[in-house]
Amino acid sequence: MSARRPAPIDPEAIDAVLAPFGQSHMLPREAYVDEAVLAWERDAFFHDGWVCAGRVSDVREPGDQLARSVAGAGVLVTRDRDGEIHTFANACRHRGHELLACDATINKGVVQCPYHAWSYELDGKLRLAPRFDAGNFDPSTVALIPVRHAVWGGWLFVNVTGTATSFEDHVGSIPEQLVNWECDRLVVAHSHRYELAANWKIAIENYNECYHCPLIHPELSRVSPPESGDNFEGPGAWVGGTMDLADFASTMSLTGASTGTPMRALSAEQRRQVLYIALFPNLLVSLHPDYVLTHRMEPVSASRTSIECQWLFAPEAAEAPGFDPSYAVDFWDLTNRQDWAAVESVQRGLSHPAFVPGVLAEQESDVYRFVTMVARGYRGEPLRGGPSPR
Repeated sequence: MSARRPAPIDPEAIDAVLAPFGQSHMLPREAYVDEAVLAWERDAFFHDGWVCAGRVSDVREPGDQLARSVAGAGVLVTRDRDGEIHTFANACRHRGHELLACDATINKGVVQCPYHAWSYELDGKLRLAPRFDAGNFDPSTVALIPVRHAVWGGWLFVNVTGTATSFEDHVGSIPEQLVNWECDRLVVAHSHRYELAANWKIAIENYNECYHCPLIHPELSRVSPPESGDNFEGPGAWVGGTMDLADFASTMSLTGASTGTPMRALSAEQRRQVLYIALFPNLLVSLHPDYVLTHRMEPVSASRTSIECQWLFAPEAAEAPGFDPSYAVDFWDLTNRQDWAAVESVQRGLSHPAFVPGVLAEQESDVYRFVTMVARGYRGEPLRGGPSPR
């Protein structure tokens, strides 16, 4: 994250967040309701940082083009004839018109602006400016504006401003911890989008604790004991850990049964666990013995978040006759909707002008790690998940 002014939040409120676990408080109210804070976060966390823009398989074939919004900054992704991926600002170099509508896809041999038909090669070079006197400018100076990108685990990450630390520093030890799931070979079997009436951080805080599970998630609590598991530690801008499966359950589903195929490289211990990883700022990865669930978040306003959920399976499972991912989809769609109801209630509650941030329970240690990462970011300090306070 590049150096910039501190976030528009009272420094004493940030100090209270960074106090030792057991004495600290949640982020202050304005962190969840103030549009000025969100504008700062968009610049500092999303534009200056590494943000997940989806799966590389979204641009599988040469000529494939995809547009994404990264906290309001448009990014165009292309795959050229040699199979190379390119990422650009989604803006024509003529008058700035979007080259492709947000979340739209197309397969075409050139990138063409729908406004005045300026066209570009898939690697961004200007190809044609119709009825334009080329003598007035050097075509090499009006190529599409490149955006820094990285690929890991089959996911595409972009850094809009190009000012972030290395992607390797950002993900830290996650690739090593997730290696046995071979995420780069997994295929998307189902996708669903949710529109959440809450701040993006509240959804991530909720994801990072199961203190709420006995009341909110009876189905989840049946297949995975809420107090089981432990936190992970390691370098990188992430927090996460494990939960165990109940003795009768082979995965997270409404019955605990799986109709899929276990990941081929998992250890015996990993086949009895679910891993939860929150990679800052917008990717949540839940790794089960037989599938991987992701939440990719896009802040729309201080009180609204768009979330894309995807269910990923090993190709041998997805290609099996009669394969049906509904056992995993139905379980997590129900769980998500239970979470969204709770998270939206939190948003309404802390929007009250008299709200005072609360303290954290022992089972919310990963929430502490997340909010202290945010608080350090507000100060302009390096992002890191930090050691577990347990």
